[in-house]
Amino acid sequence: MPLKPTNALEPDQPALKDSQTTQQVVSLNVADAERSASLGNHALTHIQSLLAALHLASPALPVGGFAYSQGLEQAIEDRWVTQVDQAYVWIRDVLLLNLARQEVPLWLVCHRAVMQQDWPALARANQELYALRETAEFRLESVQMGHSMTKLFAQWPQGAALDALPIEQWTYPASYAALAAISGVDETMALTAYLWSWVENQALAAVKIIPLGQIDGQTLLHRLKGDVERATEIARSTDPAHAGSAAFGLALASARHESQYSRLFRS
Repeated sequence: MPLKPTNALEPDQPALKDSQTTQQVVSLNVADAERSASLGNHALTHIQSLLAALHLASPALPVGGFAYSQGLEQAIEDRWVTQVDQAYVWIRDVLLLNLARQEVPLWLVCHRAVMQQDWPALARANQELYALRETAEFRLESVQMGHSMTKLFAQWPQGAALDALPIEQWTYPASYAALAAISGVDETMALTAYLWSWVENQALAAVKIIPLGQIDGQTLLHRLKGDVERATEIARSTDPAHAGSAAFGLALASARHESQYSRLFRS
């Protein structure tokens, strides 16, 4: 039961023109710099912001992302995904139909809440991110990675302030967005890094499980670059109050993976 293919945005999610997107990104970057100063951070240079974003997206970050396939392993076991083109469709659809419409709009709420020092809004978005996880495995993944991220807070500029917040159970998207924001990484760069780390992890999982050759894995990443940009546009045009998804194939794959006999990944 593959996810619904998507070749065009739905009518209520119009694509942004290049000029509109550029203007929007520039405006966000300026606003981020001003808000970062209000948090007591010196505005990061472009290189500093890029380095921080790359650090957060690095596979070396000890949050355990490599241990999760987010349903892809079960989809391969069920023969829904057996070669590189099918892997591309699966990853693209999860990105555009699930993350971009459900998780990422709330990720943006978390980042903006920290920039505005709206701690109740951050806590609410974190709770909603947890509630929207479709299966026990997905909830465990989000909480485990979120817990691992909180252990890194103190190493980052201003990150220790997040430990003082009355949030007992961080989700991974909320902890990532909050740490990026309080460290002064602008929204666009932080979000792009977040999505790229997710895409890269999915591609690596496909290479291991299907299996695919290394060249196929790189081809997969190249094809997904445009979808990452499109996902950011969808997320920004989605009202967080209406964030949600109906990715039944993904939910079923995750639920069935909980009892899969032989597996490499925890989700």
